[in-house]
Amino acid sequence: MISKKDVRHIAKLARISLTEKEIEKFQKELSLILDYVEKLKEVDISKVQATFHLIPKVTLEKGMREDVAKKRDIEMLKRLIKAAPETKETYIKVKSVF
Repeated sequence: MISKKDVRHIAKLARISLTEKEIEKFQKELSLILDYVEKLKEVDISKVQATFHLIPKVTLEKGMREDVAKKRDIEMLKRLIKAAPETKETYIKVKSVF
């Protein structure tokens, strides 16, 4: 079973505050989840064929492309920078998301 200290640590990492009642609740729930994961590890999946993959099969067969910088159209970049509402050097400034 996961300890209350572990729950407090996880809550601190997630930057959430929990009451003592919530700590007890999450202690039980997280323990149940971890127990279930341990049960899943016992299942033999060696003969199960994968049915889904994020990388398309074509990419896996051909291999990944070489990471090479493309030629840039300097005039197009200048027009884009000039059209932007706010810039700094050769970068377009945007509002922060945090």
